[in-house]
Amino acid sequence: MPASPRRATLATVAASAGVSVATVSKVLNGRSDVAPATRTLVESLLREHDYVALSPRRGLATDGAVATDTVEVQFDNDFNAYSTEIIQGVVTAGAELDVGVVVSVRKKIDHAAAWARDLVAAGRRALISVTSDQLTTRQLTALSRAQLPLVVIDPLNLPHARLTSVGSTNFAGGLAATQHLLSLGHRRIAYIGGPTTAACNQARLHGYRAAMEAEGAHVLPGYTRFGHFRYRDGLEHGTAVLDLPEPPTAIFVGCDETALGVMEAARARGLRIPEDLSIVGFDDTQIARMASPPLTTVRQPLREMGGVALRTALRLAAGEKIDSHHVELATELIVRGSTADVTCSEHA
Repeated sequence: MPASPRRATLATVAASAGVSVATVSKVLNGRSDVAPATRTLVESLLREHDYVALSPRRGLATDGAVATDTVEVQFDNDFNAYSTEIIQGVVTAGAELDVGVVVSVRKKIDHAAAWARDLVAAGRRALISVTSDQLTTRQLTALSRAQLPLVVIDPLNLPHARLTSVGSTNFAGGLAATQHLLSLGHRRIAYIGGPTTAACNQARLHGYRAAMEAEGAHVLPGYTRFGHFRYRDGLEHGTAVLDLPEPPTAIFVGCDETALGVMEAARARGLRIPEDLSIVGFDDTQIARMASPPLTTVRQPLREMGGVALRTALRLAAGEKIDSHHVELATELIVRGSTADVTCSEHA
């Protein structure tokens, strides 16, 4: 059986025209800083190589006009403070690069090929999937066949060899959060995180355990609990750990929204924050700064992650090589009013 012909890339067209990949990209984007003769040549070669037919989003519309470039950002769940930060980063980068951004919540995908074709037909140049745990091998194959680049932000599953992803230093963040609580004298420290299978949750949990082990502090039974990075999970699991016979004096929580649920669970029991219970979150979204007291948290550079994801997606769409298929941006501990020395705790 003869091998299938390789699909044309921007690099293929650029080589045929004797121009750079950037020049071909400018033609596709309708930029004015391309000589008319060069533009005509590139457009002709795009058709000759069937580049437009395979991916209309990258080339000319049927009436000869240049199609508008858009990148779609898909979320698995409803929007929250975390989503807002990601969207802001992608939209800001899109404005700088003159690329449209479409935001959506992904529904159930019954037919992978049709889903990928619909994205292409809608003019999408690339897809950014946020905290995705539902992309199957069939869906990844469909995107590849449609020549639609994919970048995943904060993947819930461990990064697949075929995936290009952007995340943060979750282990270092978990380590820093727990070390901060230990430095305040806390030893009974609990961890409330996200899904047990989520790569980011596992890394934060490992950072927490590493700090506890290094200090010789034991993780007591019932001190690690897992949910879905939502407020209600913080309320439920915060209630559970605070009702333990030997409750913690401090809790490291895997996301700001969940941390607010833990804070409410503490207040419902008459506990003061930070006098009776210290709490550290993760993300540093707007709600961390608006909390009462303001939440000590690990800053995850969400806006920067959105910008990096968009620029990476566009590089892939332009046929360029990238240095790494997984990029991690640095986290930073932000100390505010929700943590205090253990001597402040009445039940330490």
